[in-house]
Amino acid sequence: MSYYRGSESKREQFRRYLEKAGVLDTLTNVLVALYEETEKPNNALDFLKHHLGVAGVETADAETLSLGVSELQQKCDLLMEENKELRKRLLQYEPTPEDGAAE
Repeated sequence: MSYYRGSESKREQFRRYLEKAGVLDTLTNVLVALYEETEKPNNALDFLKHHLGVAGVETADAETLSLGVSELQQKCDLLMEENKELRKRLLQYEPTPEDGAAE
């Protein structure tokens, strides 16, 4: 019986935490908006994400970041090739250890 009371206390603490953070109000408002929709959406989870501001921002940011990553990867590859070419050219003009010791 004490286990039941302990978990109930944790549940109550968690409920108070959600209330204090405004989570319950936000979820209630979104669920009420879904309830009041005349034409229910095919995907209720997408509706919730959209009204919580999660879906659109995430996709746009992810797409922008993905483009940025691919551009930076191409630039990195070009710079690595240029670096290899410059090292190769530099080796042509550097004296070998034997040449340096003869001088």
